[in-house]
Amino acid sequence: MVAEELREREARGRYTTVSIPITLYRRIKELIKDTGFTSVSQFVIYILREVISSMEEEKLRGESISEEEKKRIIDRLKKLGYL
Repeated sequence: MVAEELREREARGRYTTVSIPITLYRRIKELIKDTGFTSVSQFVIYILREVISSMEEEKLRGESISEEEKKRIIDRLKKLGYL
């Protein structure tokens, strides 16, 4: 566990590339106009952190995602062009 934590600390501040369809990129770019987001990357990072945080919280509580929540997540991912 200690080695894993050290690798995690070293990795903070570093980035990697994640590919998304160009059509999705364009949709996000249009969506974030006149918002506080200054780039598509900033918006995608925000969304991913929100989803991951929510999933981690549920895992810690030992609760599973309800069918309704699964449907909302799938619908959201479809609207964003991931599915």
